[in-house]
Amino acid sequence: MKPLLDVRDLSKAFGSQQIFSGVSLSVPRGQIFTILGPSGAGKSVFLKCVAGVLMADGGEIRFDGRVLGRDRTALADFRRRCSFLFQSNALFDSLTALENVALPLEQTTHSSRRETRVRAMEALGQLDIGGFADRYPAQLSGGMQKRLALARAIVTRPEMVFFDEPTAGLDPLRRNKVFAMIARYQHRIGFTAMIVTHDVPEALVTSDHVALLENGRLCFSGTPVEFSASADPLVTAFRDSADALGRALREIRVSDP
Repeated sequence: MKPLLDVRDLSKAFGSQQIFSGVSLSVPRGQIFTILGPSGAGKSVFLKCVAGVLMADGGEIRFDGRVLGRDRTALADFRRRCSFLFQSNALFDSLTALENVALPLEQTTHSSRRETRVRAMEALGQLDIGGFADRYPAQLSGGMQKRLALARAIVTRPEMVFFDEPTAGLDPLRRNKVFAMIARYQHRIGFTAMIVTHDVPEALVTSDHVALLENGRLCFSGTPVEFSASADPLVTAFRDSADALGRALREIRVSDP
C-alpha cells in the first residue's frame, strides 16, 4: 500500500542555523504517526513544513502520490484534505464554540448557512461538546478547549490531521486524556494523524509508528515495540532519561558524606 504522506530529504534553515536536514519518512494511511524528540530538536518546524505552514528549503513532499511544490492544484487539494491543530489551540475568543468550528467551512466551502451549522454541530457532537455550542472558549475548561480545537480541525472531514505538541504545558493526567482523545476520535473518524511531542510514555501507548528527531536528523523510525527495544545510543539517551536521572541521584546520595 502506498503511504498517504511521503517525505524525502526535507531540510530547513533559518539564516545560518540549520533546523533539520535530510529527513525522510513515510506515513501509512489511517495510522497515528508520532515524531518524538527533545525540545529544540526541530519537531514543530518540521511539522509546519510538512503541513505547508512553513516553506521547506529543500526536499520533496508527496501526498497521496502527488508532489507538493509549485503545483497549485496539488497544494489546493492537500490543504482541502488536511488540517492543523496548533499547540495553543488558536481559538478565537470573540467567537462561540459553534462559530469557531463553523469558520473553516465558511472559509473553504460554498455550503449554505444551514448546512454549515449542521456540520459544525455534528463535529461538536462527535467530540461530546455539542451542549456547549453557545459558550465562548474562556467559558470552557482546558480539556474542552482542546476538544473544541479538534472539532474545528475535523469539521472539514480531513483525511490527515497534524498535531503540534498537543500536550504542551499539561500535567500527566491531562496529557493522558489528550492522547486518549486523539486515539479515540482517530479511530472513530478514521483520519491519519501526525503528532510531534516529547512525551514518550503516552506516545508509545497511543501510536502505530514513532520516529525520533535529534539534532535535526531522523535517527530512528519504527514501531513503539522496536523503539522500546532499541539499543541505539541516541534512542536510549532520550527514552531512558528518567532512569539516568535516578541513577545519577543515587550516586549523589551514596557519595554525599
